[in-house]
This record gives sequence, structure tokens and C-alpha cells, in this order.
Amino acid sequence: MTTQTVVLRDVRATYGTGDRQLVALDGVSVTFERGTFSAVMGPSGSGKSTLLHCAAGLDRPVTGSITIDGVVLDGLTEDDVTRLRRDRIGFVFQAFNLVSSLTAEENVALPARLAGRRPPAADVAAALTAVGLAGRRRHRPSELSGGEQQRVALARALISRPAVVFADEPTGALDSVTSRSILDLLRALVDEHRQTVVMVTHDPVAAARADRIVFLADGRITDDARVPLTAEAIAARTTHQVVKPC
Repeated sequence: MTTQTVVLRDVRATYGTGDRQLVALDGVSVTFERGTFSAVMGPSGSGKSTLLHCAAGLDRPVTGSITIDGVVLDGLTEDDVTRLRRDRIGFVFQAFNLVSSLTAEENVALPARLAGRRPPAADVAAALTAVGLAGRRRHRPSELSGGEQQRVALARALISRPAVVFADEPTGALDSVTSRSILDLLRALVDEHRQTVVMVTHDPVAAARADRIVFLADGRITDDARVPLTAEAIAARTTHQVVKPC
């Protein structure tokens, strides 16, 4: 089994055409190893979310190669990529993306049901128990706090036992105490279950929980810190990121 869960090689991604074309990623190469927690940071427009979306197969790069859990995305059909995302990738977003009319357990089961599968009730219950919501499984999003909604989203991401969890600003809409509990859960996925987590964040406190921090500016990787850093040190590095000349 490969230790490389996600591999990007010379990935270039653009938006728009002609004079209005914007280069979002400019030849990015990066690998995320199995059983690690990586944070991706950078100023607005640096390419953080584009990197995440390309790595997850949500966006197609103009050039370059992307591999997820040993599967090369190049040349796959949209249906193939959709199946890969469904079976091997978990997503957690800032906006939670829960269906308001469904209960917590129904939201957790929804991706599998949309794929034509009926997840075992025991698996749904276990996913909610893992995020501390065993007693809230029949509650709808409006009956849950923001932190509880994000826990439901995390349970939904985990039920398929994905190779990697991509988290896009997962604590951006939460207070500091609730944010800490979500980060604790993400950290436990790595430490206790050898899960791979890749998190985009602007928050140095959140990034400090990761094993590694990849810094972006103007679509290029400008720094790659693989040692623990304090939130203060991360904030200082973030403000001094510049694009290195080719």
C-alpha cells in the first residue's frame, strides 16, 4: 500500500480566458502522506481553495497530474471521478452543507443514498457516536448548534471510511471553544485512525494543530513547514510569504 494518499505534480489551474485569465495554481507539486494532518495557508487569492478542489477532483487543472489513493485522475471520466470522490474522499466545509429537512442521521447517510446504497444503521450510529452526537441523531440542523452541525458534517465525511478528508475552513464559522473541539476530532482521526487530513485555513491557531503547513502565494508554494509551530510563528510566516523566483 502506498504511503502517498494525495499527489499533485506540476499542477496548473486557470480561470477565465484571454486578457481576463487568472492563474490560480502555477505549477504546484506537493504530496500528502497517509496518516498526516496538513494545513494549507495563504492570503486571499493565493490558490488555497483551488488546490483543495483540484486535489479532490472537484476542479480539473489545465495541466499536471493528480493521484488520489493510488488512482491517477488524468483521463478519468466525470462519472469515474464522481465515484472516486464518493468512495475515497470525505469533505468538510465551512458552511456545513446539511439538508435542513433531514435529521442528523439522515444527513450522514445521504451521500450513500444518493449513490443508490443503503448504509447500515449501525455504521451511521457509529459515525455520530464518534463525533459525540449519539444522542442527537434525530435532530434536524435547526435544532443543533453550529458546532453540532459541523460534527454531523464530519460524521458524513467519515462514514465511507475515505482515504483522505479535505476540510475547507472547517472552523471558520465557529467560536473558539467549538473550533477547538472540531480540531480535536480532526487531530484524533490522524493520531488514532491513521486518517489523512488536508485542511485549508486562514487561522494560525487551527494550523498549529497540523503536522505540516504548506504556504501559498500567487498560486505557488512559498514555504513548507514540517515541524510543529506556534500560532504566533505561523502568523509571522504568513505575513512574510513571497513568491520565489523560478
